[in-house]
Amino acid sequence: MGKKRSVHFNISERKILLRTFDVFFVFLSLFIISESFAFDYFYVTEENWTWALVLAVYLSVFGTVFELYDLQKASRKDAVLSNILLTVSVTVLCYLLTPFFTPFLPANRLQILYFFLAIILGLTVWRLAYIGFVASPRFYKKALLVGDSCNVGKVLQELGSSDPNYKIVGFVNCGGEKPEEVFGLQEVVVKDIHEVIKKQQISEIVVSCYNSDTIHPDLYHHLIALLERGFPIKEYTQVYEEMTYRVPVQFVGKDFYKYFPFSRSNHNKLYLFFQRIFDLLFAVVGLLLAVFFLPFILFGNMLANRGPLFYKQERVGKNGKHFHILKFRTMVENAEKNGAVWASKNDARVTPFGRFMRRCRLDEVPQFYNILLGDMSFIGPRPERPSFVKELSEVIPFYETRHIIKPGLTGWAQVLVRYGASVEDSLLKLQYDLYYIKHRSFFLDAKIFLKTLSTVVYYRGQ
Repeated sequence: MGKKRSVHFNISERKILLRTFDVFFVFLSLFIISESFAFDYFYVTEENWTWALVLAVYLSVFGTVFELYDLQKASRKDAVLSNILLTVSVTVLCYLLTPFFTPFLPANRLQILYFFLAIILGLTVWRLAYIGFVASPRFYKKALLVGDSCNVGKVLQELGSSDPNYKIVGFVNCGGEKPEEVFGLQEVVVKDIHEVIKKQQISEIVVSCYNSDTIHPDLYHHLIALLERGFPIKEYTQVYEEMTYRVPVQFVGKDFYKYFPFSRSNHNKLYLFFQRIFDLLFAVVGLLLAVFFLPFILFGNMLANRGPLFYKQERVGKNGKHFHILKFRTMVENAEKNGAVWASKNDARVTPFGRFMRRCRLDEVPQFYNILLGDMSFIGPRPERPSFVKELSEVIPFYETRHIIKPGLTGWAQVLVRYGASVEDSLLKLQYDLYYIKHRSFFLDAKIFLKTLSTVVYYRGQ
């Protein structure tokens, strides 16, 4: 264990690294431009330090909206360059339009061009360096998997798709049976664990066993010895939740209470008070926007969506209480005359104008009225229909746990999953919903709000 471990960055560390150096390189670029050219629109002194703060906030907010901090996309040049252009364009526009907090508009328009190009240059240089250096294999986090052979494929798929910089390189079988396939992993015998960790520069061990009794004494003592030396050993569900932002309900058994230490915010009166204040604020603003868009929607409905404009449907709310959700109609009339049917991608029942409203999320706007009434919150699990709740709760464990808080207009599952057309999709959405309930906070709510803006901007509604 004397060999120095490889350097790697966790998911949260990479996101902090991206945000910090985005701001640093932008300010460095602005300084270089100001020293090299006749650029004096932006400069920082003790009196105008708020100019720098506002620029940093705009970069962070719009960078989140335009997915500059999505680690999958941050590792791809094509996605990064287009997202930089969008982020900088909106950042500069908002910066120029808020002169109360920022410099007054310059008389010379060339100053604006310098400002725009300096930010573009700073972000591009840093992000290309990140792709070539930090996101390269030399900084991959390597792990050793201890578990049953039947779980190897599933674990590799879940963790590999969540973080491209996380690599499981070896496998210790504790299931007893000889694995038929280990998916290209090095199969490690117990006595060689210490040697493999040194040779492969492994950073942590992930234990994935449905039954801890399958860990035989020899393996157990080796793991204890590593733990006592400070080597990280994590349970698979812990790693799963940290990397995927989902609660793995499919691995929860009789010891379910270990997985559901739900957030204190669910009973925190201060949090709930401010949440309701923000709900009312969003509801009022949303209904005013609905009035603004109503003539356009009426015209589109009359031409390509003939029939009633509004649509009411029974849904299940907090504590299983039923209420009627209000939406702009997007399907043909009598779309479910033979009973409730799962919505699906490219659903033939959806009208052309209805598909446009779904993409833009305009069909959800009337639900601000439900928020105003208190049946819903702005953020929370999406309310489901009673018939589907009954069906899903019979096959998915802990499904009705999502009803311990108010349903929402948008939510963690809605901004990360696009379709829910089957039991498997509902299981995936439940994992995200339970993660939100478990980690509910003002910070996570703000993150969902920004990701909702990304969904609208990139036209990804359902």
